[in-house]
Parts: sequence; structure tokens; C-alpha cells
Amino acid sequence: MGEINIIVIGVIVITALTSYKGFNDQVFFDRYKFNIGAILRGKQWDRLLTSAFLHGDLMHLIFNMYTFYFFSTFLLYYGVAFFFITYLGSILGGNLLSLWMHKKNPYYSAIGASGGVSGILFASIILNSQISIGIFPLPLNIPGWVFGIIYLGYSVYGMKAQLGNVGHDAHLGGAIMGIVAALGFIVKFPDYPFISFKPMYLLFMLIPLSVLAYFVYKEK
Repeated sequence: MGEINIIVIGVIVITALTSYKGFNDQVFFDRYKFNIGAILRGKQWDRLLTSAFLHGDLMHLIFNMYTFYFFSTFLLYYGVAFFFITYLGSILGGNLLSLWMHKKNPYYSAIGASGGVSGILFASIILNSQISIGIFPLPLNIPGWVFGIIYLGYSVYGMKAQLGNVGHDAHLGGAIMGIVAALGFIVKFPDYPFISFKPMYLLFMLIPLSVLAYFVYKEK
């Protein structure tokens, strides 16, 4: 448990520090955010990863890191390697989708750990469909799959309303990567402890995921 906490807190601290640096240093922020022109023309491919460690404001950072903390603590029970493969793979998957979607707009920019957090969230829900999360000040825990639907619903709303420069469409790529990673883990280690996969909940989440995919395709 101590090792799990150190890893989760370590990622949160690094993300918080780099985000805080970005809040107060526009040059730093502009250099490491996700930007189509800088990636494709400037060949700054590191932005596909570094943009996940920047956030638009304090509330954006807190929301992402709260979700990350809860579900990462659970996901690490499946192994440190699987956790990092899922998190980093979901960040890259989400940003590559954004790169494909906005490749004709060199001015498009985005920031946030949304892709990685989506991957962690959906991988956790697939591996244990009975997981739940407590949100202050609600008196009851929210089932993970319900939280996942709300999370994707916000992504759909964010895309349509064009809220800030948060990478809303990266949620889709990240969620898909998380689902694929979790299903791959189940196939490879079907008897692994803590697995409680309920296909019905996956079907529930595929509804808003399909809506988000539709809007991503429509916006392209």
C-alpha cells in the first residue's frame, strides 16, 4: 500500500508542480502545451506527453488529479507496469487522436491529463465494474460506471461548447486505450485477483463513448 501511495502521490506532485509553473510562466506553458503547428511543423513530439502535465486552472487540475488519485490507487493493484502502460498509453492515444482530428488547424492547442485520466478511469471500471467513488459533499458513493458516463457526458458538452483549451476530444482516445488495456489484461490474466468484469456496464459506457466518437468524427 505504501508503494502504491508513493507512486500515485509522486505523479500528482509532478503534475501539480509543472501545472503551477505553467500558471505563472507563459513561455513555459506555450513551449510544452499540445499545439498542432509546433508538433507537425516544429517536430516537437514531446508535447504529446508534456501537455498532460499542464492544466488550464486550479479547478481543472484538482478535478483531474482527484479522479486520477482514486482510480490510480485501485489500478495499481494490477501492477506498476500495467498502470504506467495504461496511463502513458492513454495520454499518447488521446493526443494522437487530437493530432489527427485537428491536423489541418496549426493553431489548435490543448492541455490537461484528461486522456490519461480517462484511460485510468475506464480501465479501472472494466477490471472491477463494482468500483465506486465518493464525491464531497454527496452522502453516497457513485458507482464507477456512472461516474464514467458523467465524465464522458462532460466531454461531449465541452466539445460542443468549446470550453477553454482543455483537450476534451482526448478523453475519447484515452478512454478507448484504457478499455483496450483492461480487456487485454483480462484475456492474458483471467484468474488474476480483484477482477470483476461485468459486460453490461461496458455496454452502458459505450453509449456516451459512441456519442463522443460521433462528435469527434463530425468535428473533423
